[in-house]
Amino acid sequence: MDVVKLVRKFLLIALSLCVAISTGCERDEKITPKAAKAAGKMEATATVTIGLIPEHNIFRQMERFKPLAKYLAERTGLKIELKILSRYGNIISNFVSMNLDGAFFGSFTYTLAHSKIGLEVMARPESPEGTSTYYGLLFVRKDSGLKEGRDMRGKRFAFVDKATTAGYLLPLDYFKSQGINDYKAYFSETYFTGTHENAIYDVLNKKADVGAAKNTVFYRIAKEDPRILKELAILFRSPDVPENALALRKDLPDTVKQRIKSALLAMSDDPEGARVLGSFGAGRFIETTDQDYAAVFTYAEKIGLDLATHDYIND
Repeated sequence: MDVVKLVRKFLLIALSLCVAISTGCERDEKITPKAAKAAGKMEATATVTIGLIPEHNIFRQMERFKPLAKYLAERTGLKIELKILSRYGNIISNFVSMNLDGAFFGSFTYTLAHSKIGLEVMARPESPEGTSTYYGLLFVRKDSGLKEGRDMRGKRFAFVDKATTAGYLLPLDYFKSQGINDYKAYFSETYFTGTHENAIYDVLNKKADVGAAKNTVFYRIAKEDPRILKELAILFRSPDVPENALALRKDLPDTVKQRIKSALLAMSDDPEGARVLGSFGAGRFIETTDQDYAAVFTYAEKIGLDLATHDYIND
């Protein structure tokens, strides 16, 4: 392994383990369930640790979320720490082991986390154009000649992760609609890329023949790389589902949860908040409840997936 690759590997591991932003206080007191009972005394100096799923590469994730964490720390008086997880599935299995207090969950990971360990969703971003949902895309190269499922026998398929709506539920629903009952036998190779961005580039660069990813990432990177729209074709899309939302532990003090939620919902009314929202790529945060995930629950039921028992760890 050359020096550049070695250094890059070290940085990825270090950032995956823990990237912390410390603002707003000097003490570092974790809000444990026991501490929650004494919330009134501890709130002002508590640390809230928030996990991030690897929607993009981890460097882009940190660049996007650091200003938001800093803003929340300044407005709430809490110490906000960010931890980027190396893959989607880890965010649930590691939620307890890594002592996380909350996370920005994708639509599927929230329904899984809500069903398995019980979390409370707070708010999600709305785009400057007023969109707070996304959908999944199934795509191929335009020069591949692939038009439908029967053209894909023996081809290579790039999923994102078994804990994603766009990168896993969508392909399974498509396979079912195309009469593909055993996708592992139907394709010559199937694998998980770990991020939506990787799935898009694997198809673009001919590592895979068919891929799936969320539309927000697809069109966001298409603004930077014109090859995306020029060389890729969309074959199928999923129903609209809620954009990534912040969910917190139910046993956090209610006043702490409300302080964070209120700060997010009021950002667009604050000039500094509006500036941070602009760099985040949002127009405002909107209140989010379990009812907003009805489409995901229905989608999972449609393909016969039990959220409470679903094994979301990739093969």
